[in-house]
Order: sequence, then C-alpha cells, then structure tokens
Amino acid sequence: MRRNTLITGASSGLGEGMARHLAASGHHLAITARRVERLEALRDALVATHPGIEVSVHALDVNDHDAVFRVFGEAADALGGLDRVVVNAGLGKGGRIGTGKFEANRQTAMTNFVAALAQSEAAMQHFYERNAGHLVLISSMSAMRGMPSSMTTYAATKAGVAHLAEGIRSDLIGRKGHDIKVTTLYPGYIASEMNEQVAQEQRLMVDTETGTAAMVKYIEKEVVDAAVPAWPWAPIGQVMKHAPLSVVRKLV
Repeated sequence: MRRNTLITGASSGLGEGMARHLAASGHHLAITARRVERLEALRDALVATHPGIEVSVHALDVNDHDAVFRVFGEAADALGGLDRVVVNAGLGKGGRIGTGKFEANRQTAMTNFVAALAQSEAAMQHFYERNAGHLVLISSMSAMRGMPSSMTTYAATKAGVAHLAEGIRSDLIGRKGHDIKVTTLYPGYIASEMNEQVAQEQRLMVDTETGTAAMVKYIEKEVVDAAVPAWPWAPIGQVMKHAPLSVVRKLV
C-alpha cells in the first residue's frame, strides 16, 4: 500500500474531498495550497478523526515553480518519502476567445498546464530516485473535445494534462526494476468552489462527497485512466469523442 500522499490544491473542493477519503483509508498526507489556514483546519480535523495518521501542511502557489520543487522536497522529508502525488490544483477562469478575456485565459493556462508540468517534474524526479511511486493527474471530461465559450481554454489545458500523463506513462514502458504508475482521472461535474467561477451552466452535477469518493476509489486501484463518476460520464465520454461538434456543444 502506498501510504504517503501529497495533494496540491487541498484547501477546498476536490483536493479537500480526496484528502478526507484518503485519510479515512489510513494514508499519511502532505496537503498544499495557498490558503494555509484552511489546510491547518483540515489537518486538525483529519488527525482528530484518524489519530493514526500524519498530516503535514505546506503553503504553495503552484505557479511559483521553484517553490513546487522546494515544497515537494519538504513534504518528502516530513513524511519520510512520497509514495503518491496528486496533481490537483487548478483554475476555472475563462472567456470566449476573442472577447478580451486573455488575462483570465492565460491564468488558467498557466495554472492548469504549466504548473501541472512543474508538479509532474518534481514528482517524477522523486519517484525515479526511489524507483517507485504513483503520479495522479486530474484532467476533466471537458478534455475529450474542444469546448465552447468560457470552457475553451480550460478544456484545452485539461487535454494537455491528459497527454502529459500519457507521455510520462509511455516513458515507463520497458523500463525495468521500478514500481511507478501514472493515473489520469477525468472528473465530470463535481461540486466544488471552482465550479462557482465557471459561467456556463453545468448539468449532471454530483456532490463533492460522491465525486471524490469515486476519484479515490480509482486512485487506490491505480487505474490507467477513468471517467468519474463512471455513470454517466464513461458513456458520455464515448459520445463526446465521436459525435459531431454541434452535438458535443449541447453536452456541456
């Protein structure tokens, strides 16, 4: 069992939800985010409920790339090594391309993709040193196709994250003497603070508890990839991949 898990963006939403479920399964956690006071409150709650676990708190803005490498190292020291890293921190800002929303779209691109690259670099360096580890990248069902309006940049970044994960997974093929796995999760609409920043209406929303329980189930199984929750998102994903763009527009 991989016991020591680092989660970025753990102060709310999916990150916090995953932390709660992993703690309940006996995982030691390194939780990171910008809002340290929320992380400290989460740590106190988790340790009180699950006294057998360790939880270390680390302030981190994932767009500070030097800090990503430093904090991952500090978290590894705090827990005696990292078995799993969940690249979760993300941003949902955005606007229709060509309508003057470049800055919001740029922020989303930097946070969701470039910062994910930094996190993946830091995690994989650690895993290669140990010849073991589990990298989990949180993509999105929107990554299946190009999305319209305020979702365009967000979807593009999440497609990039999915391809980043697949490329890392490809690097591991034929590499002997290691136990390194890479998982890509494609959440559908799961309630979180980030959803509140997305202008478009989101159908088929599930609550945070249900959604993050499904995510952790697949994380612990170390699957290659999964749509979460599987129903209805696995079949919807197949439709999204092959349907005409005019149909895909109506699914989001």
